[in-house]
Amino acid sequence: MVCFTSIFIMITPAFDLSQDPEYLIFSIRVPYTRTSEFDLYIDGRDFKFYAKPYFLRLTLPGRIVEDGREKAKFDIDKGLFTLRMPKETAGEHFEGLQMLTSLLAPKGSRSAKPLVEDLSTGCSESIGDDEEEDEDFDWQVEQEVYMESSEEELRALQKYGFGNQRSGVFARLQEELSDVIDIKNPEGMAAAERRQGRLEAEASAFSPDHYLADLFEDDEIKGLLKFKPWWTKLSPSTEQEGEVAVSFTDNDKEQLRKFTNRSYLLDKTASYQAWLSLVDILLAYSYEVRSTEGEHNVESPWTIRKLSGTLCWLETYSSLQEVIVSFGRRVLCYPLYRHFDLVSAAVRDTTKIFKSGKACVLKCLLDIHKVFRENDPAYILNDLYVTDYCIWIQKVRSKKLTAFAALLQKASLQKKDLELELEELEEAATLVAEEEEEEEDDDEEQGASKNAAISRGDSSCSSSGSSDESEESEAEGQSCTESNKGGGGETSKDNPLQPQPTSTASPIPQEPTSAHFSAERKVGALPSASESTRQLIQEMGERMSEELRISPDSSYKGGRDCSQLSSAQAKNEAASGRSSSGTLLELSPRRNPLLIIQTQDNPDE
Repeated sequence: MVCFTSIFIMITPAFDLSQDPEYLIFSIRVPYTRTSEFDLYIDGRDFKFYAKPYFLRLTLPGRIVEDGREKAKFDIDKGLFTLRMPKETAGEHFEGLQMLTSLLAPKGSRSAKPLVEDLSTGCSESIGDDEEEDEDFDWQVEQEVYMESSEEELRALQKYGFGNQRSGVFARLQEELSDVIDIKNPEGMAAAERRQGRLEAEASAFSPDHYLADLFEDDEIKGLLKFKPWWTKLSPSTEQEGEVAVSFTDNDKEQLRKFTNRSYLLDKTASYQAWLSLVDILLAYSYEVRSTEGEHNVESPWTIRKLSGTLCWLETYSSLQEVIVSFGRRVLCYPLYRHFDLVSAAVRDTTKIFKSGKACVLKCLLDIHKVFRENDPAYILNDLYVTDYCIWIQKVRSKKLTAFAALLQKASLQKKDLELELEELEEAATLVAEEEEEEEDDDEEQGASKNAAISRGDSSCSSSGSSDESEESEAEGQSCTESNKGGGGETSKDNPLQPQPTSTASPIPQEPTSAHFSAERKVGALPSASESTRQLIQEMGERMSEELRISPDSSYKGGRDCSQLSSAQAKNEAASGRSSSGTLLELSPRRNPLLIIQTQDNPDE
């Protein structure tokens, strides 16, 4: 005989809870259902809702009653069912209405199967309430004789993950191992070995040049320090004193409904280590949010896991100071921005998150869960840590968060605690920078003094040159005057070659060779010139073709021209004794040696 069993698939609807002083308000989304098929069951803290194919069962943090004041309505267009149920005690505050995963737990079953169980028994023992300090000690616990374990057995039992309750995970994920954690053999490394390996890796990764560059060129760092993360903008909660109003997105609520509700058996040591690892993860998250100014990017999964010793090295801490020191070292070794002030800012941000209440902590964990969920293979860290933290944090007491926030606020971290010789490094860099500044100042002073000396030399040379030129012009003027006085009238009558003072002298062309040929052509064109004068001019042209250096000089005017003309006149008189119309050449004692002068014809001849 074959038996067929009908299987009904029940869908947990999207829901949300809110409250006012008198009512607890249920908002349940049940699209595409019939309005005539709603079933409700309410009994104190128990709430059950059924509308095919949706089923919702909640365990409420407070009691509600049915006394005729309840109200319900259904929006067909939105598929939204809204129910207002009176509180049994008016004015009572129901805590944890945003902890959706915790509300889904069945009544009387605030526990779940342990993460490791013996399947041979067919069932597992239930675990008591997770608040282990409220339980009575079981004096009837079964005792066993202590047996010394071998080293091989101890290595085979290495634990990690949330509450150190996982093992053997990476044995099945060897390909993804190097992309998730920095340990090559997590199954065979004890906690002390993992810590020693982490410290050695950090010491090897630390770069003094990178650290000093961010220290002295800190414009971008200052901008990041001024950034205000989202948790600093939250307003105080009107429902829960001492906490802030945190709103969860639809995606956040959907993820909370997907979590499997479970409880955890943690002794006091494991519980304390879980709190320390939570601080470590949130420190890395705070740094990532500030360094990206709230905009996650493709490097965000790497940054969060790399800065957290818990996620990257499966580290288990024993004190809060160890957590802060480990985080500080990793910030100065791995990310893009390596500045000690960013470490301090992340500590302040994490303190603010803890002070804001477990709703704020849960929202941060959901954000981390989303970042890892969208990255392959970082999602493995969700299975090991983040998912369990998202479920566990919903059930902890708020006073524990407040206590850890106070401890974190009192914690202090100095550069010497990181054991990276930061103070010595900064002191040496400062001395080098000061020496370079002094050298630059000396170079600037020497350059200024050289420039001043050069300017003084130029001014003295220009003044001496101008005085020499003035003396020469005065002397030439005097010689010209004396020459005019000595033979003034007679010379103008007897010597027709005497030039008029108003005649202009034309400088020769720039090319000496062309000047020589031009002079020869002009000399040949003067038939009336005396033979001796023609010979003299030809000799002078040949000499200048060899040693002529031509440079225009506008200073050969006035008295100097007069002196040159007088000298040329005296030579021509001595050579020929008479004059005729023609062109005369003269070798100037200065830079312009050749002057071509056109004489005037004597009307008497």
